[in-house]
Amino acid sequence: MVFITAFVSATLLPIGSEPVLFGYIAVKPHLYWLAIAVATIGNSLGGLLDWWLGLISRNGVESLKGPINGQVQSWLEARGPKMLLLSWLPGVGDPLCLAAGWLRLPWLPCLLYMAIGKFLRYVTITWLLTLIPHSFWEQLGHFIYRI
Repeated sequence: MVFITAFVSATLLPIGSEPVLFGYIAVKPHLYWLAIAVATIGNSLGGLLDWWLGLISRNGVESLKGPINGQVQSWLEARGPKMLLLSWLPGVGDPLCLAAGWLRLPWLPCLLYMAIGKFLRYVTITWLLTLIPHSFWEQLGHFIYRI
């Protein structure tokens, strides 16, 4: 479930994978690093799907209209795959992955930078959530159950 949620959340669908990951870690804390790794792999492969969709879109548009060049394209090309360290950002990350494919940036460096950024996000967010007392989560669960 962690892998699927992380994969789908990396696409343009508005789904967050952090609640599922944190819930899994809360139930099985001994699998913390394995869960982080699975979420990172799933989210990175979802980002690679976005990259691939960007590449297909570019190929389709070029066959209809010819090459497209612009200021944003030049900015992104100048930064290359390293810009995908920011692929974890909500609302920005998924379009960055699409843009990388659109720009035909090499997929392997793109995947590596995506994975680094997404790994750091998952570690940071789950670590911050573990700092919240367990009693808070119990009260929140009771509140949600009553709704």
